[in-house]
Amino acid sequence: MAELATEPEAPLITRLRVPKTAELVADHLRRQIVRGELHEGEALPSEVTLTERYGVSRPTLREAFRVLEAEQLITVRRGARGGAIVHEPSASMVARYAGFVLEHAGSTLADICEARVQIEGPCAAQAARRRTPDDIARLRAAVSQCELVGHDHQRLVVQSSDFHAMVVEIAGNKTVMLLHSMVRAIIDMAKFRRFAETIESSARRKAFSHGGSAHSLLVDHIEAGDADAAESLWHRHLSASNRLLLELPGSHDPIDLFD
Repeated sequence: MAELATEPEAPLITRLRVPKTAELVADHLRRQIVRGELHEGEALPSEVTLTERYGVSRPTLREAFRVLEAEQLITVRRGARGGAIVHEPSASMVARYAGFVLEHAGSTLADICEARVQIEGPCAAQAARRRTPDDIARLRAAVSQCELVGHDHQRLVVQSSDFHAMVVEIAGNKTVMLLHSMVRAIIDMAKFRRFAETIESSARRKAFSHGGSAHSLLVDHIEAGDADAAESLWHRHLSASNRLLLELPGSHDPIDLFD
């Protein structure tokens, strides 16, 4: 039988998109910001200086500014005394967009609370292994601060959340810190919007009193270097806290960050 004729394979051609000049300018400035060559609050040189430096027109430079402003890496002030002010990359910047992705995926508050347990539990154990005297002093101060603002729900949410973040920070993994910041931002938002309105003040005081006791005991375990006890306590505390939060209506519905 005669072999079937086959057509020669077409050469594989990779089409590369040539970046626009504005993208190249934005990339250079972005690299300087990310690498710490430009610092938080620092003003970029004037438009005249930058157009001469990069050999571009003002419209091209302004397009580059719009890209960086959309990424929250600069703020552009308009007017005679205007200019571009640098912002260092922040966890809150990432958390905002991560929240949009989670909402689009249909994630629920219950799902996010479970993620917090999985992140913070092992971090409590690691904090017990890595703690320093300065870390313990900071944690004790954070516990005291929570006690001082116990009557103020809004401030207590912030102070308590700061304590949780401090435990993760002491654990020492920067990638985990970033992941935790995303989870933290969404849970704090849920508490601000619904916790105070839904739970009676007596029940809320009881919940926060239990939280304060758990915070203090966790610091004891971390100071003693007892990683197992720290992780076990923190897992139980977070699970109990989640149960209280998830009793609120809508907790098992997809999150709504635009509510």
